[in-house]
Amino acid sequence: MAEHISKEALAQAGLDEWNKIKDKLDSLGNKDRMAIPLQIMPTGEPKVRARQMSEVALGYTKEQAMVEANRCLQCKNQPCVKGCPVNVQIPRFVASVAKGDFKAAVDAIKETNLLPAICGRVCPQEKQCQGECTVGKVYKSAEKAVSIGRLERFVADWERNNNMVSVPQVAAETGKKVAVIGSGPAGLTVAADCRRAGHDVTVFEAFHKAGGVMVYGIPEFRLPKDIVAKEVENLKKMGVKFEMNFLVGRTSSIQQILTEKGFDAAFVGTGAGLPKFFNIPGENYIGVFSANEYLTRANLMKAYEKGKADTPYYEAKTVVVCGGGNVAMDAARMALRLGAEKVYVVYRRTRAEMPARAEEVEHAEEEGVEFRFLENPVEILGSAEDGRVTGLKALSYELGEPDESGRRSPVAIKGSEHDIPCDAVIVALGNNSNPLIAKTTPEINVDKRGHILVDEKQATSMTKVWAGGDIVLGAATVILAMGEGRKAAASINEYLAK
Repeated sequence: MAEHISKEALAQAGLDEWNKIKDKLDSLGNKDRMAIPLQIMPTGEPKVRARQMSEVALGYTKEQAMVEANRCLQCKNQPCVKGCPVNVQIPRFVASVAKGDFKAAVDAIKETNLLPAICGRVCPQEKQCQGECTVGKVYKSAEKAVSIGRLERFVADWERNNNMVSVPQVAAETGKKVAVIGSGPAGLTVAADCRRAGHDVTVFEAFHKAGGVMVYGIPEFRLPKDIVAKEVENLKKMGVKFEMNFLVGRTSSIQQILTEKGFDAAFVGTGAGLPKFFNIPGENYIGVFSANEYLTRANLMKAYEKGKADTPYYEAKTVVVCGGGNVAMDAARMALRLGAEKVYVVYRRTRAEMPARAEEVEHAEEEGVEFRFLENPVEILGSAEDGRVTGLKALSYELGEPDESGRRSPVAIKGSEHDIPCDAVIVALGNNSNPLIAKTTPEINVDKRGHILVDEKQATSMTKVWAGGDIVLGAATVILAMGEGRKAAASINEYLAK
């Protein structure tokens, strides 16, 4: 685990590097650019931030951003753009950052992505744009590529902090109405693109706040909720309407929205909100949570605000989180912030196989989360007196042959059962698709897992209805959901233009 470096020290290092290169920017060759050191993102001091809800990553300074942008080789074949699900013109925006023209940079991003402050924080760039970056390929590590996500975050924050956010232009009114069901990243993208085309757009959201997984799933310390709220506010300024506490499938069906409410097209972006469990003995004990519920209580309903929140949270001293993805990291780190003295992450493979972002794993480890690799629960233990969790019975594993995904399959070691004492268990095994639409709209075809089936333009089997995001993909990422939203919006706009 790397030693924590203060924000001040990183800022000074960035300034020193900027002073070295600022007078010779026009003459920097590829060899010179490859020699510029990667700029490390400043973060809060681990043991302090582990008990606070404030954002962990603190963002680049102006000089750090310009130094990092000057690492870009401006490749003619633009491999990074091909790696972006919404095809942001990355070399162009990075070139603007390198010159200090931050407004031009953010404007270039917003041609295809209206949520840069969000994507810059939560997108797995190392598996997408940075995974294709030539600099990263040379160093044989996406972590050493040009830090595209951090630069995206920097210019989006710069625009917001300097009150330079402009409302996107909207075409002349068409008289056509588009219903967007769900206000997650896919839904907000469709709303923006359809509104830009001049259509009357209404977003129907089941919760009392807009933002979907960005509000209820991703914690405040990774994505401050005021950033999501401001992005939603910008859509409202464009003329997008929001109807909250509206559960499609219960309040009204999709059929009623298209007929009684007179909408000409509908997009379904209801996400994957049905948590998976192990189906092992003891999962009904008090103190066992899905990560979905645990994070929703803390993020959407701010359970950590004792005495103010509308919902309580379960106080526990020792918490075990089961799973190895980003949601497991979020739940483990949230448990620390809710007062746990000890937090374990139990994962049946090794660190190398964990699907979570390396950065999130490192942040969790810095904050004091302990990882128990090659273990998996077989039973949750509890008290017969009050029905509360007292521990976890787990098996130890070793890695066998690779499975279909290429990851080595875990094989249980006979006789390796052991107990892990704890008073709360959080299950973070992912989510299945929200089943409500499939149950109430038989015209929409779904697969055996409940994912809505769509064609190459995101159209469903039901006339006038498109779908995208986690309801189609299963649990995916913000940017992949946005990519599907862009495709769907283009198809809806094409259909309504006929």
